[in-house]
Amino acid sequence: MKVTRREFMQITGATATGLAVSGLGFDLSPVKAHAQLFKPKYAKETTTICCYCAVGCGAIVHTSLKGDRRVINIEGDPDHVINRGSLCSKGAALFQLGENERRLTEPMYRAPNSKQWKRVSWDWALTKIADRIKKTRDATFTGKNAKGQLVNRTTAIASVGSAAMDNEECWIYQALMRALGLAYIEHQARI
Repeated sequence: MKVTRREFMQITGATATGLAVSGLGFDLSPVKAHAQLFKPKYAKETTTICCYCAVGCGAIVHTSLKGDRRVINIEGDPDHVINRGSLCSKGAALFQLGENERRLTEPMYRAPNSKQWKRVSWDWALTKIADRIKKTRDATFTGKNAKGQLVNRTTAIASVGSAAMDNEECWIYQALMRALGLAYIEHQARI
């Protein structure tokens, strides 16, 4: 093997650098990262999915077992297949979504041509929504198209699903929308 003086110097320099680095305690072998989970003594740990975008990152929520059961901490779920414990800036701010004094906790209604919002009960709001869906569906339902084919649909109502739902919730939601006869069913991840 013929080695020039220049190649000899390069090999010697690389070897000396490698020995120096290894002597300082650097280990360049792959390392598996482990999340340091926050585990308070009096808290319940629940897994959830971030609601901000269509990625569906997993998060762990710690809620107090004492008193008002408020959120203590939210962090990325290291066992989740999508984010492996990391969260973006929006996901890292999930705590503020649940613990915010300006967050609405009851339905608000603004009547047509009104400038004022008023608080209403959940029963009133859900009944009003169900009545409007039924009225619109009944008024616009098409059983057969112009060719006489059975279609059983309404094109007056559309649905935009949520990326924060898991597979089981999506199945139930889709079943409901299909049972209502919706033709326009979309999902947040595709928009």
